[in-house]
Amino acid sequence: MTRVRRSPQDIAANRARYEEHQKKGLEYAPKALPGTSPLPAPEIAPDKIIHREVIPGGWYWSTHINKHEVFRVSLDSGFSTLSLIAWSAAETSERLNLPDTMKVQWTTVLGKGRVIFSDMGRVMFSVTEDSSGAHDGVVGGSTSGSNAARYGEGTRNTRDNLILLATKAGLDKRDIPPALALFAPVRVDRNGAFAWKPELLHEGDYVELRAEMDMIVGFSNCPHALNPDTVYRPNPVTVTRIAATEPRSGDLCRTATAEAVRGFENNARAAV
Repeated sequence: MTRVRRSPQDIAANRARYEEHQKKGLEYAPKALPGTSPLPAPEIAPDKIIHREVIPGGWYWSTHINKHEVFRVSLDSGFSTLSLIAWSAAETSERLNLPDTMKVQWTTVLGKGRVIFSDMGRVMFSVTEDSSGAHDGVVGGSTSGSNAARYGEGTRNTRDNLILLATKAGLDKRDIPPALALFAPVRVDRNGAFAWKPELLHEGDYVELRAEMDMIVGFSNCPHALNPDTVYRPNPVTVTRIAATEPRSGDLCRTATAEAVRGFENNARAAV
């Protein structure tokens, strides 16, 4: 491997460019981001419900979703963490990319008003409603090793669930992107350490994700690797697929950040 040596002046110049870019991004981002959505979640009109799935604790489910349809993920039966992955239905080599999602939006906190990017710089989901803001895009899902360390042998984990659902979709484990863990109250402190913040969660929490392209989406309902509870007891999680609605002009998720604007421009170019 060829190593490129950089002088202290080069490093300082690169840092200055990074900080200037970050400053511009942060100046734009806060202009319209709201707080959390109020509880309880509003009722969904029966004629708008395409499908409703209750994923038992420890299990997984995958489905297709079309552009501008919405997933409501709700904790109707108590607390649980639901991990999510997604691929473009048109080209499965395009998939969820959480590192880019957090990097280009300058935050690890994903909540109402934010968007979730693919590895092609396009927007896959818009977070249109969210009562907690307690989601983790950094740590990833549980594995057989993390489960064995906390619960002992014999419990289902997210990594193995995602391999199973990817296989059923005609993909394999190399196609599985890092998972977004919904309702996992992880925060990162100034020193880069992870902390589990259960006070961010509420009874009956929900999040709504609007699809910005046709996708294959997979879910795994297993405890998060940082969940300190030593008893394995994931509760059922409800996923409701809601009929498509065209976003309004000035839609929050499409205009709240400069990075989201560029992501949707990429979506529009790809659709031509």
